[in-house]
Amino acid sequence: MSDIVLLTGRTMPREVTENDLLVTELRSLGVTAEIQPWDEPLDWDAHGMALVRTTWDYWDRLEEFLTWAERTDRATTLRNPAEVITWNHHKGYLPALGEQGTAVIPTTLLPRGADQAAIDAALAEFRERHGTVETVAKPAVSAGARGALRSPVDAPETAAHLRELTRHGDALLQPLVESVLSRGETSLVFFGTEFSHAVRKVPASGEYRIHEHHGGTVQEHLPSEAELAVARAALKGAPAPVAYGRVDLVELADGPAVMELELIEPELFLPFAPGATARYAHHLAGLLP
Repeated sequence: MSDIVLLTGRTMPREVTENDLLVTELRSLGVTAEIQPWDEPLDWDAHGMALVRTTWDYWDRLEEFLTWAERTDRATTLRNPAEVITWNHHKGYLPALGEQGTAVIPTTLLPRGADQAAIDAALAEFRERHGTVETVAKPAVSAGARGALRSPVDAPETAAHLRELTRHGDALLQPLVESVLSRGETSLVFFGTEFSHAVRKVPASGEYRIHEHHGGTVQEHLPSEAELAVARAALKGAPAPVAYGRVDLVELADGPAVMELELIEPELFLPFAPGATARYAHHLAGLLP
């Protein structure tokens, strides 16, 4: 029996530094915690909370994962709740946040099965709005820049990549944000509604992808008031209160904008901020029934 189960992926490494730090900190507060794969059959009557942490395989088993989240949410306290997970797994939340008034990266959504005429029309509208720029085309359900292609809007490979993406699911078309190439992205981490810490993720030379497996690096970051305001607005756009969240921002010509709102299984960069693990553990302990 444990108070909190930290959920990971069955094929994920169990020795994730963030998870180990969190388990140790929770235990120092008298809160028992264990790490289990999300698809492990568990008696939820014996546990106080199911905390989604490093379920980094969920996009490969999406329907199974979403069904699991709904079922687990009924059986125990799931954080973040299934309603949030369902909303956040598809990056169609970006245009939705924009419609609510939150600054987001310009995003065109192409539905699964879009024909050539629809793709051509989307590219023409994109060109009219943004000019002849470089684009990033990627799946609407993905992580770690999987399936992303950087190419000029008029390049044949852009249309070809969108055709391939929409054969399997919805796709996104976004302008390449030039500031990412030099200053990267900033990630602001929140526990509940409280800001905890921030980092800046900088791509390797010649890269636009900021992830460590693409050569990116991470450094501490002190967010501006403008970044904090945009991040808080994004969190308010979620369909239900969250226990944790990471807001990834990029710098546009008119200020910071949301690149991604990570409310399912984000890396929280706990080792990069003194006291962050303790803050998270105290926050989680306060959520226990």
